[in-house]
Amino acid sequence: MTKTEENMATAKIVYASMTGNTQEIAEIVQEALEDRGVPTELTEMSQAVAADFADADICVVAAYTYSDGGPGLLPEEGEDFYDDLRALDLSGKVFGTTGSGDRFYDDFATAVDMFADAFTAAGATKGAEGVKVDLAAEAEDIDNLEIFADQLIAAAAKLA
Repeated sequence: MTKTEENMATAKIVYASMTGNTQEIAEIVQEALEDRGVPTELTEMSQAVAADFADADICVVAAYTYSDGGPGLLPEEGEDFYDDLRALDLSGKVFGTTGSGDRFYDDFATAVDMFADAFTAAGATKGAEGVKVDLAAEAEDIDNLEIFADQLIAAAAKLA
């Protein structure tokens, strides 16, 4: 994905979802970005290549946090993606992370923070604070995800 003729920012969202909650979160962000005129590509993490972020101005990961009673873990399908993401040079790119978790666990939605750290290691600029959703997105979460999209667009405009 490259910039359009109008020099509009483009976005790439990669998501991992076990129950469908995080896919819904990713789709909410996609809709918010597209409603604001940002062409957005959505890809399931097991089908994605981290290097594809090089072709986008706004890079988003939406991931669930897996917990087996121990510390919160990355989705299994996201482990290699995470390592590949950390190794990239995403200087000049804006990133945001979001995802779902269960407040029942001490490590609530830690994958959101872990992917933010990976983007930072890759040299990307944080465009918005991570949005953590308890299980499924409700009205307040949708509002927060729309604000998240607005912040990403504003940050990308500053870097353009």
